[in-house]
Amino acid sequence: MNYQQILYKANKFLKTNRVKNPKLDSELLLSKVLNKKREKILINLKDKLNPQQINKFNFYLFRRKNKEPISQILGFKYFWKYKFVVDKTVLIPRPETEHIIEEALKIIPIKKSLNILDIGTGSGCIIISILKERSKCRATAVDISNKALKIAKINAKLHQLENKIKFINIDIDKFDTNKYDLVLSNPPYIKNVDYSRLDDDVKLFEPKLALYGGLDGLGEVRKVIKKSSVLLKDNGNLIIEIGDNQKNHSVEILNKNGFYVRKICKDLSGKDRCIISTKINK
Repeated sequence: MNYQQILYKANKFLKTNRVKNPKLDSELLLSKVLNKKREKILINLKDKLNPQQINKFNFYLFRRKNKEPISQILGFKYFWKYKFVVDKTVLIPRPETEHIIEEALKIIPIKKSLNILDIGTGSGCIIISILKERSKCRATAVDISNKALKIAKINAKLHQLENKIKFINIDIDKFDTNKYDLVLSNPPYIKNVDYSRLDDDVKLFEPKLALYGGLDGLGEVRKVIKKSSVLLKDNGNLIIEIGDNQKNHSVEILNKNGFYVRKICKDLSGKDRCIISTKINK
């Protein structure tokens, strides 16, 4: 069987099983099996696979058919400008979270050394992306999941930043050291009623700890804001990602905790996604 034939069959198989992006996913899985770039596969469609490669491809194909995220099967995900290792212990980085990077880079002068805290670091994609472009900064990254921190440390090493980020396995409620210039967080913010409606790709394979935000979805958002008001220096900034329809409540919580809201960013779908706020001098 050649590349063209197996891709045709895989595309049809995934489409029948209602998998999103069946054509792209088939090509990515074949790329993994052959250890070749997609582009090289697509210009050599008449090349043949051996039986071992066909078996391996089918194994990955059935995993995708069962709704396992393509990023977890591949073992990586591109985010911002970089490649990150992912597995089932961490949230898969989403394009909308890139707004945090974009806004943080506007705040951090290129040659300035700021002390940054990343709350709920997960794969480490946020803090690593920022330090790749602001090399004079130093950072602390905390997460309640020790398994997630193992992946974050792998990614820090992959990007030669293992000596610039201090990783701590702790609940943010119990963390009380240093004063920071900037706090970043993409906390769990999916409310109870919405969690049960998530796609199987997300609900069955990504950690609930990184998604579920309690009854109203704001449990962890409140925690992050309250703690940031203690951990930030006066005039320090907090950049936090929020869920759909959480803008008004989040702004209210920020104001109650001594923050001035500077900007609210919308994602590509036009939904309020990211709030940039400043801790006011007391």
